Amino acid sequence: MKRRISRPVESAEPSSSFKTPLVRLKPEATNGLENGAELELVRSPSEQRRLLVGVKLLHTAAWLFLVGCILAIPIAGARGQFRLAAALTGIILVECAVLVLNGWRCPLTDLAARYTDQRTANFDIYLPLWLAQHNKTIFGTLFVVGGLFVLERWLAS
Repeated sequence: MKRRISRPVESAEPSSSFKTPLVRLKPEATNGLENGAELELVRSPSEQRRLLVGVKLLHTAAWLFLVGCILAIPIAGARGQFRLAAALTGIILVECAVLVLNGWRCPLTDLAARYTDQRTANFDIYLPLWLAQHNKTIFGTLFVVGGLFVLERWLAS
């Protein structure tokens, strides 16, 4: 049995889907519902916007950190700091593994999708639309070229 509610809930469990989270109420808070009934948590539009802004800020900060790592790789290689370049490469490879395991989608995109119906390329991050649309191509290319540059410098040293 599913029923929509808009009042505060006693306790919440994470949902297995990336849509509206499901909650389970303590027995004393069910007001006659069947024991264990699942209820949809209805968020106000202002709460949805606030949560979306939070996810977008977190996603943008993570993106800036990862872009910084990609841009720092060839700089570290040019300075002969090969361990730093390797560490930065490792960080990017972990992010690539996360993307691969999530169907080439950032998990923060799925989280942001809970709070809006919008699905433009930049609905989940504060980036211009053109950059969000070509993000993987642009920074993937920079990562590979930077990695090759570091490899060439390392072999020459």
